[in-house]
Amino acid sequence: MRAITESDIRASFVNCSKGEAKRLGLPRDLDARPWDDLDFLGWRDPGAPERAHLITERGGRLVGVALRVTSGGGRGFTSRSMCSLCLTTRTGGGVALMTARRAGAAGRQGDTVGRYLCADLDCSLYVRGRKESVAGRDLEESLTPQDKVARLHANLDAFLAKITQ
Repeated sequence: MRAITESDIRASFVNCSKGEAKRLGLPRDLDARPWDDLDFLGWRDPGAPERAHLITERGGRLVGVALRVTSGGGRGFTSRSMCSLCLTTRTGGGVALMTARRAGAAGRQGDTVGRYLCADLDCSLYVRGRKESVAGRDLEESLTPQDKVARLHANLDAFLAKITQ
């Protein structure tokens, strides 16, 4: 993914108002992100940890989605879970249920799409072996890193398609 600016980020959101996008907390370390290793930019809002954001390139343009992080009760944070994007396992609360309001009229009527995602949204780094889970061990797979990245892209595209259709 290419490095993106604050104005690119704020203009990319498809499931929140321009006012909401203007007020969201941005990551403080944009310049330090490993852009060459990112399939999407994801972060938890530093001022509101129950909010997260994900931005990627799709169809030649940036697409951003605002997410709500479910905590407490149920499977919001489990002792061992699998991320639905990168299909890696995390322990100790490393996977969280995140929901996104759908774009357009459906979202304004309260329709949402939810997935279990890496709580830190660092899927790109996990599939490339650049970051390890707290437990320090993922499931063994026979896929190459390139195949894992392709799978991540397919799963991310399917998630975004549900939000934007």
